[in-house]
Formats: sequence, structure tokens, C-alpha cells
Amino acid sequence: MAMVKMVEDGAAPKEVQAVFDDIKAARNTDWINNFWKVLASSPTTLQRIWSNVKQVMAPGALDPLTKEMLYIAVSVTNNCEYCIHSHTAAAKAKGMTDEMFAEMLAVVGLANETNRLANGYRVPVDERFIPEV
Repeated sequence: MAMVKMVEDGAAPKEVQAVFDDIKAARNTDWINNFWKVLASSPTTLQRIWSNVKQVMAPGALDPLTKEMLYIAVSVTNNCEYCIHSHTAAAKAKGMTDEMFAEMLAVVGLANETNRLANGYRVPVDERFIPEV
């Protein structure tokens, strides 16, 4: 259950409805998911996060599928059930296969384990790994 009242599409204040309309247009959809409805309880937060999502998740040096898979990986590590589900759906819509998902999770699990080992043992960083600025 949300900690704040969700703002419904079509019953939102003008500034929120403008963001909802932009989300629907950008995603070529006719619905607003619960994440945005909850953030709409703070119009400033809604506008800021939507702006950041449009900027960061747009095609760039990384393709949209890679960005979605990275988002899933971080969400798994952070244990965000909502983001795991929403970004897995987005990644599958962009072509992620079950095999790609399984391999990505294997990398996430390995990275988490080796990160904990390196941190626990306080392994010194090899000098050749440190970039020269």
C-alpha cells in the first residue's frame, strides 16, 4: 500500500496532468502506472524524475535495451520489487529474452558476491587499474 494517496490520471491537477500526458505520449500508451501516480503527490518530484528519466533513458552511447537491463541489475541489487517488474517488462518489450535475463542475473549475483569479498578482505586496488587523469 502506498504511503501517500495516488493521483489518478484524468483527476490530476493541471501541472500533474501535463506530466501524465507527456508520459503517455512518450511511451505511446493510454495509462499511467502506479509509480507516477504516487510521485504525483509531490508535483515537483514528479516533474524532476520524469525529466531525468527522459534524459537518462534516451538512446545514447548505450542502446535502450542495455539501459533497461542495467536498471534491472541495480534494482535487483537494491531489492526494489516494483522496479524489477516494471523494467523487466520494458526490457522484454525491447527484445530481452529469458536467456539474456538469466545471464544478466548471473552477472549480478557474481558481482555482488565478489564485491563483498573484495570489500571484506579490503583488497588493495592494483595500481594499473587506477586511471591517469
